[in-house]
Amino acid sequence: MVLTGVFAALADPTRRAILARLKDGDATVAELAAPFSMSQPAVSKHLKVLEQAGLISRSQRATARLSHLEAEPLREAVGWLMDYRAYWAESFDRLDDLLDDLKEQS
Repeated sequence: MVLTGVFAALADPTRRAILARLKDGDATVAELAAPFSMSQPAVSKHLKVLEQAGLISRSQRATARLSHLEAEPLREAVGWLMDYRAYWAESFDRLDDLLDDLKEQS
């Protein structure tokens, strides 16, 4: 279930850009909305999706509501993807072997 939420959240380029921005530190909704041509409520909807996926947390500092990157769910996603990296490496190795065999036959 966690992976489903993480990958669903990451499917949107705006949400990926927000996560990339949050690597530099916490930010308000206004700061996160600045690079996009969308309203702050629209950005807030993206933040809600990211929060539900566990990719960000939000806190209140004075009058500002800050978003904070929570990278731990990405670790599980990377682990899942690494299984397929091994699959592709083995496939490329088999392809290399086949190409070597074909070269020797010609």
